[in-house]
Amino acid sequence: MKKQFNDNAFTGLEAAIVLIAFIVVAAVFSYVVLGAGFFTTQKSQEVVHTGVSQASSSMEIVGNVYGIGSGGTHLTNITFVVGNTAGGTPIDVQQMVITYVNETNHEVITYNETADPATDNTWKVQARYNANGDLLLEPGEQFELNVHVMNPIPNTPFTVNLQPAAGAVYPIHKTVPPAIDTVNVLY
Repeated sequence: MKKQFNDNAFTGLEAAIVLIAFIVVAAVFSYVVLGAGFFTTQKSQEVVHTGVSQASSSMEIVGNVYGIGSGGTHLTNITFVVGNTAGGTPIDVQQMVITYVNETNHEVITYNETADPATDNTWKVQARYNANGDLLLEPGEQFELNVHVMNPIPNTPFTVNLQPAAGAVYPIHKTVPPAIDTVNVLY
């Protein structure tokens, strides 16, 4: 006569192993999902911080933009005062790139502190107000910039773009007046 074995315990052991396997797989899956969520949150946070730092390092024009005329035929330079926007971070103006654009020209204007006035495709900081002597535009300070422009023709629009090392481009859209005086307010 054969002995019969009771398989009930073996079936319970198999069920326990399968249950543990499901728990391990679920734990690994939840770890991966949480890790992906934390990664996404971190990247979103980096984007927000980068956006805030770029937006907060903007500058603004304080007052009017003036065109300096030469002999009543064309503009040679434009001058304007820049300051930090409210809550803005300091801007190193020496690292700023200025470009001049009209319907026929697109020129990068280089920084030259010794040019007096700014000539031959250059720009300079002409005066500093409430400043401490460096070229870092900090909150409360204002710098008067003198930019040489490429002989714009009367009644034509032009743009001067100010691009700080960090932050958005600040475009200055103006039109050369039909009659050019020695000093002109540009609109």
